[in-house]
Amino acid sequence: MPMRAPLTGSRPRVAVTRHLPEPVERRMGELFDCVLNRDDRRLSRDELVALMRDCDVLVPTVTDRIDASMLAEAGDRLRLIANYGSGMDHLDVLAARDLGIVATNTPGVATEDTADMALALILAVTRRIPEGLAEMQDGNWNGWSPTALLGGRLRGRALGILGMGRIGQAVARRANVFGMEVHYHNRRRLRPEIEAALNATWWDSFDRMLGRVDIVSVNVPHTPSTYHLLNARRLKLLKPSAVVVNTSRGEVIDENALTRMLRAGEIAGAGLDVFERGHEINPRLRALPNVVLLPHMGSATIEGRIEMGERVIVNIRSMADGQTPPDVVLPTMV
Repeated sequence: MPMRAPLTGSRPRVAVTRHLPEPVERRMGELFDCVLNRDDRRLSRDELVALMRDCDVLVPTVTDRIDASMLAEAGDRLRLIANYGSGMDHLDVLAARDLGIVATNTPGVATEDTADMALALILAVTRRIPEGLAEMQDGNWNGWSPTALLGGRLRGRALGILGMGRIGQAVARRANVFGMEVHYHNRRRLRPEIEAALNATWWDSFDRMLGRVDIVSVNVPHTPSTYHLLNARRLKLLKPSAVVVNTSRGEVIDENALTRMLRAGEIAGAGLDVFERGHEINPRLRALPNVVLLPHMGSATIEGRIEMGERVIVNIRSMADGQTPPDVVLPTMV
């Protein structure tokens, strides 16, 4: 790996690609020579490259795709890419390392917020909350009826968690409060004491777990090995009464196959906060009454977003002080 000159000086030039919460931008402005994006406009490829050429530190987000060719055009000034968020699939970390550019993220900050959203989606789909809301907003409610908008009870339902990292475990803790059975599939089995605390049953076979559970919560990152992990074949293993919830990355699910099965009644419902093609939503998916769609709100709390900014600042200041940033991301981690 080539060695770049260290990030020195009391006020490194820091370029931020999106508009961050005001307390974060204010603190960055106090500490660094900042280039901010007040309009919150998604930058083009050429604009991102121009920023990287003119800064010591780039602070991108999940909406900024930075590949090897862009990094190769960035020049020699850039020292650190301090990502605002934990997911790193939008950045070629290996290419950055090969050019001597350090990459960091903000792990663990969004754990509780994202787990809250997973449970919110489970409740919204199983209790048909959006359908009830639509009746009220459209003025179509004619009063209580014993058979209207019947949903399902969570207590006693089997929840299958795909990915039992920080967020998966936080989802499991919440599911226990609701009286659900917790099942999980993970690359590595949890330690016995953690399994016991979560009342969780491990399945070494993802396929066999899918046939057993009533609700699937997707909590794995997008990597080459997780792309379309829930493909058409696996979706067909689910019960017709099953619900799929995804708060991680849209690419983990074959969205076309999911849409076909939802329309055919082969899956009962879905709650999605992320989508395979980013902000481009399949119009057939949007039209389904048994689907709850959210605009990537899993980590959208003011507390979480400010905490993310604080972690970014710590990573930048650590490197400016000649220390290794606490949240360095290695190619083996993504």
